[in-house]
Amino acid sequence: MKLQMTMLLMALFCVLTCVQAEFFTSIGHMTDLIYAEKDLVQSLKEYILVEEARLSKIKSWASKMEALTSKSAADPEGYLAHPVNAYKLVKRLNTDWPALEGLVLQDSAAGFLANLSVQRQFFPTDEDESGAAKALMRLQDTYRLDPGTIARGELPGTKHQAVLSVDDCFGMGRSAYNEGDYYHTVLWMEQVLKQLDAGEEAVITKSEVLDYLSYAVFQLGDLHRALELTRRLLSLDPSHERAGGNLRYFERLLEEERGKPLSNQTDSALASQEGIYERPADYLPEREVYESLCRGEGVKLLARATVRDPKTGVLTVASYRVSKSSWLEEDDDPVVARVNQRMQHITGLTVKTAELLQVANYGMGGQYEPHFDFSRRPFDSGLKTEGNRLATFLNYMSDVEAGGATVFPDLGAAIWPKKGTAVFWYNLLRSGEGDYRTRHAACPVLVGCKWVSNKWFHERGQEFLRPCGSTEVD
Repeated sequence: MKLQMTMLLMALFCVLTCVQAEFFTSIGHMTDLIYAEKDLVQSLKEYILVEEARLSKIKSWASKMEALTSKSAADPEGYLAHPVNAYKLVKRLNTDWPALEGLVLQDSAAGFLANLSVQRQFFPTDEDESGAAKALMRLQDTYRLDPGTIARGELPGTKHQAVLSVDDCFGMGRSAYNEGDYYHTVLWMEQVLKQLDAGEEAVITKSEVLDYLSYAVFQLGDLHRALELTRRLLSLDPSHERAGGNLRYFERLLEEERGKPLSNQTDSALASQEGIYERPADYLPEREVYESLCRGEGVKLLARATVRDPKTGVLTVASYRVSKSSWLEEDDDPVVARVNQRMQHITGLTVKTAELLQVANYGMGGQYEPHFDFSRRPFDSGLKTEGNRLATFLNYMSDVEAGGATVFPDLGAAIWPKKGTAVFWYNLLRSGEGDYRTRHAACPVLVGCKWVSNKWFHERGQEFLRPCGSTEVD
């Protein structure tokens, strides 16, 4: 089984690498970037060797000419009295110096630039960088990691050392700011200030950081701290035009707040003065339970892909699922047929009406937020022919160093990935009604690379293999 899964991984990797899509959604796809960067480094080193050889020739010529001109300039007439010296002076200026000009103008960077141009078409985009930053913030929230821990690379199960520089942390904060995520903007800009105060060298300056930070805390409703940070910014850069305007605006707002009765004051006047802000609530009602299970807390039971748009039913990408997937038919490889057959034997269900085998690779912070596998939408065309998704068989095809558990919030269950293992559950009761206890999620991958494959068994063809119950709740 393990050999089959390994072969399946190799087959799928070939499929994924042929698709141009977001890099951050698949670790398997991101490995291409490692080799691309290695090739660029080799190309750059070759350029440096050629450039050093060229500069060495120029340097040698300069030293030679310096010695010669020092001698000739000391006694020009005496030097030119020798006919050979006179000839060589004419020759140098007519032939040798123009040749040197050609050497100086020689474009030794052409090869490197050509390679860079070819590789650039496969480089990550701004969307990739933003997605990667969001992935780190997702891990930060889910596993309750402070920015300092992430910046120091202190993550469990890591094999390689990795740290975030001041400028890296600034990039994180700026990405959050550009997304209107002021909560994470504050956290990361504060980390930038800590590293700057510790003496770390950086391209960015404190005034740049304070510019973002002051406005972010204002957006979080902390007017007093926004005012304090703006004054600090102006002490560093008195000519900062925007900060000057913000200072006057904040002061006017503060005066207005002071004139109101306490009961009528807005959140901006009552905001925390400690610089500690609550994470904003989002659309997921069981967020707290889901994330606590991901951390292994409160567990009672141990054991990019596309999704359907809830309004249109059309397959589309979604921020709540971060992975890449591919659907494999039995004709693609004998391994696929054997895996399908094995799942049929284990479950006692037929695969004839099941969906194709789906294989997914989860990328940076790869996750799939709480969802049901069965359809609750009457317009799904598949319901009329194959019926609903009766059951799910999920194979774990790789070990994951940290994170990446499959959790069932309503049951308090968590299953951590272990290569060669699988989990199976029924999505429907025997009555055909959806079992709402099966709402589940794939937790973000904290460290490692997660490969899974799954098979969804449908109702049709299972009538005598899993007969209906006599009541609605059977």
